[in-house]
Amino acid sequence: MRSTSVEFLSGKPVAEHEVEIVERKGVGHPDSICDAIMERVSIALSREYLQRFGAILHHNIDKALLVAGAADIAFGGGRVVEPMRLIFGDRATALVNGEQVPIAQIAVDTAKVWFRENLRFVDPEEDVHYDVQIKPGSPELLDIFRRAVPGANDTSAAVGYAPLTQTEEIVRRVEQLMNSRTFKEDFPEAGEDIKIMGCRQGQELNLTAAVAFVDRFIDSEAAYFRRKTELHRAVLEFVLQHTTFDSVTLDINTLDQPGRGLGGVYLTVTGTSAESGDSGQIGRGNKVNGVIALNRPMGTEAAAGKNPVSHVGKIYTILTHQVAARIYEEVPGIREVYVWMLSQIGAPIDYPKIAAAQIIPARGARRGLIRRRTLDVLERELANITFLTRELAEGRYPVV
Repeated sequence: MRSTSVEFLSGKPVAEHEVEIVERKGVGHPDSICDAIMERVSIALSREYLQRFGAILHHNIDKALLVAGAADIAFGGGRVVEPMRLIFGDRATALVNGEQVPIAQIAVDTAKVWFRENLRFVDPEEDVHYDVQIKPGSPELLDIFRRAVPGANDTSAAVGYAPLTQTEEIVRRVEQLMNSRTFKEDFPEAGEDIKIMGCRQGQELNLTAAVAFVDRFIDSEAAYFRRKTELHRAVLEFVLQHTTFDSVTLDINTLDQPGRGLGGVYLTVTGTSAESGDSGQIGRGNKVNGVIALNRPMGTEAAAGKNPVSHVGKIYTILTHQVAARIYEEVPGIREVYVWMLSQIGAPIDYPKIAAAQIIPARGARRGLIRRRTLDVLERELANITFLTRELAEGRYPVV
């Protein structure tokens, strides 16, 4: 019998807190690059293992570092003078019954494809060097994959919640807008390295955006500030159309200072600060629901790059958000719900040490009914956990 629990909280939902802070890092942020590429490598390895051996074998590609290079920016277009260095780390099965799996080649080829698909002005052959440090796994963890029901490969905890607040939603949507194809058609100078920080105080929202402009599209300081103003107008109009706050302010590239030339503007050659200004690390990017919400409880696991079969740091991190959303959608009388799961290494992944829901109920809600139906959802979703692991292996659920 599964160990599940439901308790009721007396507090108020995050949307009613006086202060709420939410962050999102765009696809070109150095941390996001690490997360996205290592997750793509895990998916590629899973596909390779399935095709060659009929099963997903042990791997965790959840350690990575993107070391910033160097670039000379210039109005009208600069150049990269020192490539970025992408270091792949951790473990993967490389030898099966005497047959070698080309781990390094898969990792590098996958990264190059990702760069081509996501960063318009990064040349994956010239602008990035690759350092693959992926080693074989331990025998005990390898054995987990041979068991009838996969065992958790770690003792680890995760938490998810629902629903998203209006602040969380708009912070996510603003970055998605600015990195959309249609927005890039109107503002090609807006690079992919975009970070949005939202601060709501009462019903007043301030958004601070850092946008790496691409220097080839900006021929002067005046052109930079003109285009920045036009971009500001477009984004603010979007926010006002999609929110109901009493007031909204938007600040973009607040370090800028007119009259200082290249020293007073945020320009890059490639559209990402990783070319010279900022290194990246896996696990420091967005959580699996697309935001970094400081008012919410957060687990410590980086989901990106972990294997989808036994690594509860990925499976439970995603599952808790999915279960929370389904509880909120299916069970009447809930204002906000948090779902917690704790694994125990070696135990079947569908039998966590504890799966608990914490609920802020609506006034007058029938708590007995909420408890019963919440427990039903927890039981159902855990029993169907293999559906999620298959989707993760196929890359059908984004984790960045």
